[in-house]
Amino acid sequence: AHLVESGGGLVQAGGSLRLSCAASGRTFSRYAMGWFRQAPGKEREFVAAITWGGSSLYEASAKGRFTISRDNAKNTVYLQMNSLKPEDTAVYYCAAGGLITGLSVAGRYDYWGQGTQVTVSS
Repeated sequence: AHLVESGGGLVQAGGSLRLSCAASGRTFSRYAMGWFRQAPGKEREFVAAITWGGSSLYEASAKGRFTISRDNAKNTVYLQMNSLKPEDTAVYYCAAGGLITGLSVAGRYDYWGQGTQVTVSS
C-alpha cells in the first residue's frame, strides 16, 4: 500500500486539525491503520489506531481529544485532533498493516506515509 498524509499545518493552542491518510491498494479495508508522531529529538510514538473492524485504540494523552476514523469506500483514514497543545507539535505519520494485535507498536506496521507537520503555537 502507498500512503499519503495531508491536513497538517500551524494552529494555535486549543485549535483543531483533521489529518487524512489516503491509501492505495485493494486490501485497504483489511488493514489496521495507525497514526504515530515524532517530535524533534524524540522517538516516534504511538497516537491512535483503528482495526479493519473499526475498533480504536488511543495513547493516553490523545484519548478524549483525538478521534481516529476510517472510510473504506474512500481508502482513507482520518485523525481529528481537538484541543491541541504545543506538546502535540510533531511530524505525524500514517501506517498500515495486516496486524490484529500490537497496534501501538510501530514495528508491527508494514507501510508508512511520508509524514505531515503539525505545529501548535502557544
